[in-house]
Amino acid sequence: MPAAMLPYACVLVLLGARTAEAAGMAGAGHLRWEPRCQQPLPNRAPVTALLPPRLDGPWISTGCEVRPGPEFLTRSYTFYPNRLFRAYQFYYRDPSCREPAHSLLIKGRVRLRRASWVTRGATEADYHLYKVGVVFHSRRALLDVAGRLDHSKVSRDCAHRLPPAWAWLPGALYELLGAGAERDCAAALGFTMHELSLVRVQRRLQPEPRAAPRLVEELYLGDIHTDRAERRHYRPTGYQRPLQSALHHAHPCPACSLIARSDEHHPPVLPPQVALPLRLGGRWVSPGCEVRPAVLFLTRLFTFHGHNRSWEGYYHHFSDPTCRQPTFTVYAAGCYTKGTPSAKVRGGTELVFQVTRARITPMDRVTTAMLNFSEPSSCGGPGAWALGAERDITATNGCLPLGIRLPHVEYELFRMERDPLGQSLLFIGQRPTDGSSPDTPEKRPTSYQAPLVLCDSVAWGFSPQHGAQLQTPVRGGTPCPHVAPLPILLLVLRPALLQWL
Repeated sequence: MPAAMLPYACVLVLLGARTAEAAGMAGAGHLRWEPRCQQPLPNRAPVTALLPPRLDGPWISTGCEVRPGPEFLTRSYTFYPNRLFRAYQFYYRDPSCREPAHSLLIKGRVRLRRASWVTRGATEADYHLYKVGVVFHSRRALLDVAGRLDHSKVSRDCAHRLPPAWAWLPGALYELLGAGAERDCAAALGFTMHELSLVRVQRRLQPEPRAAPRLVEELYLGDIHTDRAERRHYRPTGYQRPLQSALHHAHPCPACSLIARSDEHHPPVLPPQVALPLRLGGRWVSPGCEVRPAVLFLTRLFTFHGHNRSWEGYYHHFSDPTCRQPTFTVYAAGCYTKGTPSAKVRGGTELVFQVTRARITPMDRVTTAMLNFSEPSSCGGPGAWALGAERDITATNGCLPLGIRLPHVEYELFRMERDPLGQSLLFIGQRPTDGSSPDTPEKRPTSYQAPLVLCDSVAWGFSPQHGAQLQTPVRGGTPCPHVAPLPILLLVLRPALLQWL
């Protein structure tokens, strides 16, 4: 989208950043200020990780999931004490998971190995598949899956394992991998279960009105590469949307019982969802610690000003999977275009985001030292970086050591929905697994990150440098210059930085 279509003005406000003192800092005499939106939300209960993880039992999706492609699916996995597992993956034609396309039955064995050396808090695992079968719920679904086969000899052989469209039988299970299959035709279709190679199990207590808290167990499995061609070789370093225990899941959950009772012949048809218009005004916050590929732990806080389509955000980065050990914070601000419905991802809205200003606050000694050793004028103006002190990097066109360039444009995908409790959720496009940026329309995301939660509809400014008395409604603004598209919404770190964190 040309820069001339970007809005003319954007509000550039000093919204309060977390200025928590870094872990291990001597002489702890600094106050810890946080905007109200970043304080624990009602559903942000303490989380306990189970080490080693206990997989036994049934685990289910709590709603319709979106994978890159896009692919719409629900999952139901059962793990047994003898390390065997049975997994169902139900695929759909629509983002509400009401039009089943095909179902996969997967059987195999999984063995937990050791704590991950790459992703803190995770456990590495090995798996072996014994059987993969597919049931098509329509002729169209059969044609779609068969169309994924390439023109190699293996794929031509596998094509014979699938029936021609005229011979399709409802409910018939076609084996892609197993004792009766001469070749691994699941692999020829690009299917893997590499998600089982990275595992994390968490427990938390869900508050209940007029009742004792409810135990919720969550199973985090490895993330799915955004490039389908890379999935066969990719080993996860982040997570996808968690499954929940069918016995200990959040309530209410209209989809849970439907998914738990389903099998490959009877895919779940989820309850209808009311389509929500995209209304971004207000503040949106991560409900918990987010884990991304390349070992990134962070929380996000966005403020959107709908009257002039401007935005600002804080990205709090941490070195641990519970987001308790801060490393640095990035503040960014800019403008966004009016949204248009996505033709590729039903239910999504396409926008273009521009970043024109940014500030950085180092929150630990390693990050502070790295910034001080960077080339002069490559990250902020003259002067030394100090622990906990925020500095503007706009004048230097970003921060080279952190891989941030200004100005920046990204092609984005947004969606809003409401959870069973009536809470508004905002889904923003998933970042490319390879760390690149969606800086062209062709690279626009086709799936989503973990949702943000609306914490209120009024934006408040807060300056930790001047104390709580400056907590006042945001007003005013400065012009947002036109720029040619470059790249960023979620600021992605360069691989070199990861060696420091």
